[in-house]
Amino acid sequence: MGDSTPADQYLDAAIGLLQRVREEEAEAIAAAGALLADTVACGGRLFAFGAGHSSLAAQDVVYRAGGLALMNLLAVPGVVGVDVMPATLGSALERVDGLAAAVLDSSPLRAGDALVIISLSGRNALPVEMAISARALGVRVIGVTSVAYATETTSRHVSGTYLKDHCDIVLDSKIAVGDAELTHDSVPAPFAPASTVVTAAALQAVMATAAVTLADRGIEPPLLRSGNVDGGHDWNRRVLEQYGDRIFYRH
Repeated sequence: MGDSTPADQYLDAAIGLLQRVREEEAEAIAAAGALLADTVACGGRLFAFGAGHSSLAAQDVVYRAGGLALMNLLAVPGVVGVDVMPATLGSALERVDGLAAAVLDSSPLRAGDALVIISLSGRNALPVEMAISARALGVRVIGVTSVAYATETTSRHVSGTYLKDHCDIVLDSKIAVGDAELTHDSVPAPFAPASTVVTAAALQAVMATAAVTLADRGIEPPLLRSGNVDGGHDWNRRVLEQYGDRIFYRH
């Protein structure tokens, strides 16, 4: 690396991963954007789910300035983030069989909707079962995961399968197993995770694709505007009222 700083090295690694996603996942991004556009056009609802830090990318597309107003967070109590105490409980819940089915039974998800499931490893019971159960309901599933985990780790689901095996579309984040981009002679473990940066960017690329796809079909994409620009609140009020029956984060 020469005289490059750790910050330079990390940013170079993140940029490299983003470039790989751009070049190698273009088809999947386009397909995912089209699937979301199809869902909106047909009256369906949009949902996103992620556990632990994978939830950060899911939250980034919900109630987001510049984002699709119809994207709803499918929240599982105890696994959405590190706010649960102890934080290790969230990781344990991801491995509980039957939890996803119970969540979906009490959720508004129905046939014709679309669900984005984000799981870096895709190996735990919760995201795998979430995908299986959602598709059984007639929901289209987009999985955002690191495919490398399926070849370098063992599944924690009773079926022995991974998230990628139960999706209509799979978007590979290219993140290496362990999610740490840097090493250093005096640092005892790999460090500097990039999964949040890459996954969030990939999902925003999907959202951008969906918005333009709708517009190209003559359908105004239901976008939110920043409340910190003049007229933003009035704009959002109109969109939220127009699509109120497909938006669940207001209830």
